Amino acid sequence: MRFFIADDDRAIRSILGQIIEDEDLGEVVDEAGDGVGLEAHSLNLKKIDILLIDLLMPARDGIQTIRHIHPEFKGKVIMISQVEAKEMMAEAYELGIEYYIHKPVNRIEIVSVIRKVMERIKLEKSIYDIQASLRHVLPLEPVISQGAGAGAKRRTMKEAGEFLLSELGIVGESGSKDLLEILIYLHETQSANSHEVNFPPLKQLFIKTAERKLDHGATDVEVMREVKAAEQRIRRAIHHSLNHFASLGLTDFSNPKFEHYASKFFDFTDVSQRMKEMQKTSSPSGSTGRVNTKKFVQIFYFEAKQLFEGMS
Repeated sequence: MRFFIADDDRAIRSILGQIIEDEDLGEVVDEAGDGVGLEAHSLNLKKIDILLIDLLMPARDGIQTIRHIHPEFKGKVIMISQVEAKEMMAEAYELGIEYYIHKPVNRIEIVSVIRKVMERIKLEKSIYDIQASLRHVLPLEPVISQGAGAGAKRRTMKEAGEFLLSELGIVGESGSKDLLEILIYLHETQSANSHEVNFPPLKQLFIKTAERKLDHGATDVEVMREVKAAEQRIRRAIHHSLNHFASLGLTDFSNPKFEHYASKFFDFTDVSQRMKEMQKTSSPSGSTGRVNTKKFVQIFYFEAKQLFEGMS
């Protein structure tokens, strides 16, 4: 990945550059002490993937700079600032930034956020490549063997699921792999021509995916042990997603992702309750609220299926 760092504090620029180098995240192509001079076309010519930019800079601040380069700049933006004003944070998200990191910078948080953005870039590129490939392949579909076609669809559905996991804020969670396995199993077993989808019981989904994951000689005890472990991993991932959207809602209630996904995957009362908890504790973790696993899995499948069909 190629980075550009804009911050009026030379020490911060040095710290960020060192983190990127030490963690082998990519290359810092250039840096600046102010937003003045940053132009979308020059950033694009330098093939900048990620712009790390400070909010408060002397001549042209981060908000003004992002507004200036938006929407021509093709990369992703991560904003870093000491300011915690919700109005400014909301405006930054409205302009399309990926994350808002508070100073003083924390190495673990910086690395985690950058890796999440890198994963999103890779997923978007993968989906774009798939769309481009399908436009060339679809006219030849009648001569493609059934096995090859099924394999291509399976990989495409997985990419759609991975993109959705990124949108839900859980692409790095262990339970995300279990959700992908369930998604692929459902996609392979549902009739392509059926207008009415008979969604199987949740327990059956866990058992079937556990059997597929384990060796054919696995005992019933081993299967049920994997089922229980998968249930726990998925529940943790769902709680993480709930925290993700509650945090997003606190920052910007009108954020498009919050509006689109939060009410679909969760009951509004649960999201609202988690937002209240986070306001009191200022902590993204510790939620003991109930989550509806079946609803989450069902919506995950239907949303991924809709995304997959949109790529076809």
